[in-house]
Amino acid sequence: MKRFTVWFIVSLLTGLALLSCDGLDENYSSNPNLRLSFSVDTLSFDTVFTQIGSATKQFMIYNTNSEPLLIEEIMLAGSNETGFRMNVDGRKGDLFQNVRIPGRDSLYVFVEITVNPRDDNQPLLINDSIIFRTNTNRQAVILEAYGQNVYLYKNGRIISENSYLDALKPYLIYDSLVIDPDVTVEIEPGAVFYMHNKANVVNHGTLIAEGTSDKPIIFRGDRLDFILNDVLPYDRTPSQWGGIFFCPESFNNRFEHVIVRNGTTGITCELSEPGTSKLIIRNSQITNMGQNLFTALNCSIDASNTEFTNAGGGLMILLGGEYQFTHCTVANFMTLEKRQTQTLTMANHFNSAVYPINSTFDNCIIDGSLDAGIEALKGELNFSIVSGGAFDYRFNHCLIKSLGQSSEEFNNVIFTSVSPSYRLRGGERNKYRFDFRPDSATTLGVGQADPVIAANFPTDRYGVSRLENNGPTIGAYEYTPDLNP
Repeated sequence: MKRFTVWFIVSLLTGLALLSCDGLDENYSSNPNLRLSFSVDTLSFDTVFTQIGSATKQFMIYNTNSEPLLIEEIMLAGSNETGFRMNVDGRKGDLFQNVRIPGRDSLYVFVEITVNPRDDNQPLLINDSIIFRTNTNRQAVILEAYGQNVYLYKNGRIISENSYLDALKPYLIYDSLVIDPDVTVEIEPGAVFYMHNKANVVNHGTLIAEGTSDKPIIFRGDRLDFILNDVLPYDRTPSQWGGIFFCPESFNNRFEHVIVRNGTTGITCELSEPGTSKLIIRNSQITNMGQNLFTALNCSIDASNTEFTNAGGGLMILLGGEYQFTHCTVANFMTLEKRQTQTLTMANHFNSAVYPINSTFDNCIIDGSLDAGIEALKGELNFSIVSGGAFDYRFNHCLIKSLGQSSEEFNNVIFTSVSPSYRLRGGERNKYRFDFRPDSATTLGVGQADPVIAANFPTDRYGVSRLENNGPTIGAYEYTPDLNP
């Protein structure tokens, strides 16, 4: 009996409390001078791909007055025609009526958008607004997004015949893009590949990606928004997708003016025979990977005027094979992952098998955030040698962050414990941007490259002459006082 009495009293008090709250309905202010406030005037979305929903964004409705207000109407002006959708305080819809907001309180509004395909391949600005009507006041929050048509590859895409991929629209790759054996795929300058989470390019055939300085070919993640508002976009965050894999039977690949960024494993050249060219890289940038950035196992690689920078794992791992690197900047200053592996690893073995290695570095920078060390050829170098296989290498007019050693393998090499000064070295102040061009005419390495080698590469990655001013400079970039490009 006592339990029933207690339960009855609690229920009665709860009901009275709810009735008391509902009674607030009679106390809404009708004063037209009391207005709502919003956390934003305009809610902007980055480019949204057709057929794919956007990330969800939010803003706040504030009643900064001491009296409660009744929002008579919250309406999505374009209804369902623009592709915007909203959720007000946990409810979905395009029209809400008689929404209560107590004094000194707030409500959440969540918004997302899906863009329908169009005939026009250029980005299109899509506008809408959310209208709020309170006590004869009409207020609005503007919604805007850019819609972009794409070639959408979902559930895996296998290219089984020779193909030419144009640059009319970007490519949005879910799962993986696979090139079959004995198939050649050419990519038009200016093509952009937006890679979804964990998506890979798996190449069993031949990939010819030859862009230009003003129309590079880009492989990047598909997130276009910010992970930290106005500071860190997803496009500067590693591990946004998988990587590019050149399988054992893949040969004669070419990258010219190609940018590969923000993946997990970067470029992986799997076990091959070094007698045939695996990959030629010119005027390119491979950067910002969550794990290893560039790995090659018993391959033939020729790279010049190329930037290999920033990885959570090893930056460049060469395990057996034939390698020629000329005027390359190989530097690891990863700040968004904890790094412990040296910038450059070379070995003549892998998984108990021996693979002879022969590598040449001309006019290259080997640098990073690790200390130079107290032993010869440590710091940002990691040599692993076993008996039974050749381990041949030569560094000519290079700049290396390591304690030096005098030997015939190092010709006019600058060993340093202090990194050269670059234009941008990441960090929140620089919004996690990196620019590995030397920042002054007195930067270490400026004017100290081998001029004979430089004569064969008369311009740097950006087309700046190496044969004028202070040049030639060690690395992929000449010094120029002009910050562009």
